[in-house]
Amino acid sequence: MTATLRALFWSSRPLSWINTAFPFAAAYILTAASRGAGPGFDFSSVNWLVAVVGILFFLVPYNLAMYGINDVFDYESDLRNPRKGGVEGALLDRSMHRTTLWAAVVTCVPFVLFLVAVGSPLSWLVLAVSLFAVVAYSAKGLRFKERPFVDSVTSSTHFVSPAVYGLVLAGATFTPALWALLGAFFLWGAASHAFGAVQDVIADREGGIASIATVIGARTTVRLAVVAYLLAGILLTFTDAPGPFAAVIPVAYALNCAPWWNITDAEAEGANKGWKRFLWLNFVSGFVTTMLLIGWVALA
Repeated sequence: MTATLRALFWSSRPLSWINTAFPFAAAYILTAASRGAGPGFDFSSVNWLVAVVGILFFLVPYNLAMYGINDVFDYESDLRNPRKGGVEGALLDRSMHRTTLWAAVVTCVPFVLFLVAVGSPLSWLVLAVSLFAVVAYSAKGLRFKERPFVDSVTSSTHFVSPAVYGLVLAGATFTPALWALLGAFFLWGAASHAFGAVQDVIADREGGIASIATVIGARTTVRLAVVAYLLAGILLTFTDAPGPFAAVIPVAYALNCAPWWNITDAEAEGANKGWKRFLWLNFVSGFVTTMLLIGWVALA
């Protein structure tokens, strides 16, 4: 049992839990608090039971489903990938495949049933799209991860949809500024997936997996990621305060990718150095984002 739980824990990518839980938490709590009777933020108007259940769902079960399904169906390519077997991705033994899939279902279902019960038809639709993207990215018969460009779009949906779900669940009004914010977040997600695929070009080709990087090449993929990050920064300048101050965040990611501007496919594994920095950069950008949101609430 201990070995099984340990395998499931690493398969869920604990370093990435916050990447899906934080967008939901920020979107739901701040939207609900801003819809109070008075001006500013009234946190007494937040349904904290819904908030906690949603945060827990997007923290662990959602990630176990997303990454666990990926580890099961990417097993052959993962065997050829030297970075698998740690915080960057589990290498699940075949004996764990069925258990992982069942664990993903069993842990998700109670949360989903609760969220459906407290939601609206529109929130059901957003949650359905989010869960479909989780399954479709890796599962046999769908394998969106093997459809160039669709793979990056689907991966970005994994991270943006929890925020959209939180907004809809709390009854947000979608203004042009909010759309700009979500657009910037979506570009960040697509760029991050594309850059992450670069380091796996050789392993994916040997495993027969087509990705945006294996199809258009490592160099073009890196350049596309840099441009997408910069466009995300530009979009943030069209958001309401404190959004424009956050424009420096995607620029930092672009600078992280820039050293590999001229990378070749043969050198693609070297981009793993940038990917490791990316993982830590997520925590730095999360801290900056949190400080900006706290400042926004305090001023309001």
